[in-house]
Amino acid sequence: MRAAAAALLARRDYASGELHRKLAGKGHAPSDVDAVIAEFCAKHLLDDARYAGRYVAWHAARGHGPVRIRRDLRALGLPAELIEAALGATDFAPLALAARARKFGPTPPASFREKARQARFLQYRGFSADDIRSALGFDPGDTLDPDT
Repeated sequence: MRAAAAALLARRDYASGELHRKLAGKGHAPSDVDAVIAEFCAKHLLDDARYAGRYVAWHAARGHGPVRIRRDLRALGLPAELIEAALGATDFAPLALAARARKFGPTPPASFREKARQARFLQYRGFSADDIRSALGFDPGDTLDPDT
């Protein structure tokens, strides 16, 4: 089982929960899997904080927002404090602006309908409401006339 875990880690980094599921899915006893994971963590071959930081950096560079990244990391079984620490190291407002510009061009949306369309795109990508408002140049004093 150590060889199987080492072979998996040689290909890419894994979160400890993700590696646990993979090894348990191959028929290994959960207590044995826990022991191997503890050994690998002690040797720093498996590090959830390092994994979370790399995951956030990779997905943020691909245009994903903190809401989506947080959800994905929770699904991988990472603790909330590691997730928040990794997300706190990245400023997502400029990344939201870059994602909007990549998809829709450099000029900000002029009409409410276009702002709504771009906001839905950024929301789908996982950006927070504050990041979306920042990227769209939304001013609370804007008139919200849906016909424009």
